[in-house]
Amino acid sequence: MEYLSITNVSKSFGEKVLLSDINLTINKGDKIALIAKNGSGKTTLLKIIAGLESAEGEQSKVLLSKQIRIGFLDQEPQIEVTRTIEEVFLGIDMPKIKALKQYKQALQAADPTALERSVTQMDDLKAWDAEAQGHELLYRLNLTDTDQIVDNLSGGQKKRLALARLIMSEPDFLILDEPTNHLDIEMIEWLEGYLAASSRTIFMVTHDRYFLERICNEIIELDNGHLYVYRGNYSDYLEKKELRQQQEGVVHDKAKRLLHKELEWMRRQPKARGTKAKSRIDKYYQLEEKVSSISYDAAFKIEVDTARLGKKILEFYDVSKAYGEKKLISEFWYKFRKGERVGITGPNGTGKTTFVRMLTGEVRPDKGKRVVGETVRFGYFSQDGIELDESKRVIDVIRDYGDYIPLTKGLKLSAAALLERFMFSREHQQVYVSQLSGGERKRLRLLCVLMQNPNFLILDEPTNDLDILTLNVLESYLLQFPGCLVIISHDRFFMDKLVEHMFIFEGDGKITDFNGTYSQWKVQAKAYSKTRKKITPNRAIEDTNIVSQTIPRKRSYLEKKEISNIESDLLKLESRKSEIEQIFASGLTDAQSIISLSKELGDIKTRIDENEMRWLELSEDQ
Repeated sequence: MEYLSITNVSKSFGEKVLLSDINLTINKGDKIALIAKNGSGKTTLLKIIAGLESAEGEQSKVLLSKQIRIGFLDQEPQIEVTRTIEEVFLGIDMPKIKALKQYKQALQAADPTALERSVTQMDDLKAWDAEAQGHELLYRLNLTDTDQIVDNLSGGQKKRLALARLIMSEPDFLILDEPTNHLDIEMIEWLEGYLAASSRTIFMVTHDRYFLERICNEIIELDNGHLYVYRGNYSDYLEKKELRQQQEGVVHDKAKRLLHKELEWMRRQPKARGTKAKSRIDKYYQLEEKVSSISYDAAFKIEVDTARLGKKILEFYDVSKAYGEKKLISEFWYKFRKGERVGITGPNGTGKTTFVRMLTGEVRPDKGKRVVGETVRFGYFSQDGIELDESKRVIDVIRDYGDYIPLTKGLKLSAAALLERFMFSREHQQVYVSQLSGGERKRLRLLCVLMQNPNFLILDEPTNDLDILTLNVLESYLLQFPGCLVIISHDRFFMDKLVEHMFIFEGDGKITDFNGTYSQWKVQAKAYSKTRKKITPNRAIEDTNIVSQTIPRKRSYLEKKEISNIESDLLKLESRKSEIEQIFASGLTDAQSIISLSKELGDIKTRIDENEMRWLELSEDQ
């Protein structure tokens, strides 16, 4: 069944042509991603398809099947700010939710006639579990306080609420603009699994390359106003694009060489899907080629000559940090060494940004000691980023930080040349900041940090709003960066390419140091439940890139008793969880009970997770 057909669609802003006679057909079951450079019209095309913007040209046609329901997730979703999360949920345009709302109103009004009518409607629509499903979805997206006013939510919370509302409305055709922005990795992986298993038709813009690899059956590239269609996932796209460029005789295209290297990297990776046998996991760790060994074309090689790092770089001794009752970092010990590449991940709100601000000295610890070497020169890209002067041209913004970056062998890289490497042409360098897209501004802010030539580089969510070509350029630069590198990112692909070990923020001040990439940690965590190791004091070891070990000891009587209590508690929690799920399945419960039981179910799942984590810690080899 054909869901959408667009013919001869064009769109311009002033003299800039975004779309030129675009033709596209989307059929039922398609899972399509649109990729392009920042500022090339991706969001504009999505809004034309969703009916939020009009196309240009007398011959243009946008035909959407009248038999389907469409759902659109904007990058900056609009939600009525005076409503609560619960009210937004009950305002979803969906028969089941409308019936639930009428039922709750009839209950509140104590109107027997209206109540009887609404009960019949709830039965007919099988809507008794709709509220439980909604609260479960909100719980997964970390929106548990349903009485919160939308105006008090952060930008990320609003995006997650819009996503929950969209999923609950059950549209036939999903249009998603950067759905992974503002989600932590656990939420991203849940959304990835949900979309991969869903039979819904999807058209999305995303820079998340694991999304592209694992969800899509077609990738469309928007390049200079024209569409190029590639059947298959991200690996297929890279192969087919390379073939197309060869056929077209493109020999000096920087993007071609970048994507060729990306394809090489993709081919090196194991296909990490589903449950692995132990032999496959062993093979996974026997891969001898490391990401850092990839050789890049000379045209992309930037051997930056950063200031030399001394023996002492950055050391944390028994550092703790809390805000009120909330522990973010507890008794953390670590010594950074030269050339270290650390990735930081964990749920939102566990202290990742606070931690990197402690690295730079912007935030002081409540307890413990931070020691910085005399030669360290920090470069910090924050989520807010450097404030840009809208009245300046791109080249002038960069030159405020210097005219060049020193390279090895006495060479120099000018500000203009650095901009060119990061996809700002000489012509584009004369554009005013006010004319840049969101992704282009993000790219410019990154360059402002790089232009300062730090030897200890900290990047807090650098990949949001960047297109795939820019990500390739940034990855190429960072792979050759000679100093220390610390990255907070929800982009798993980006992390896998660049970091050598991970700090996993687990909440309540706990930080786990894993020696490997993010994907390796996920595979090992799933396959071997006892591989978690806590960072522990070890003043004698200089090379703390390896996880510190505690001295073997026997388990105490109190620890044995705690394990027994946890196991008993888990049995009771699992039993109660099953009871609640059976109540929901039966449909024999009223609205107030649904709300109460949903909250209880959320609390039970949290307690189960906490108990399992504690059980794992206590059950590690002694």
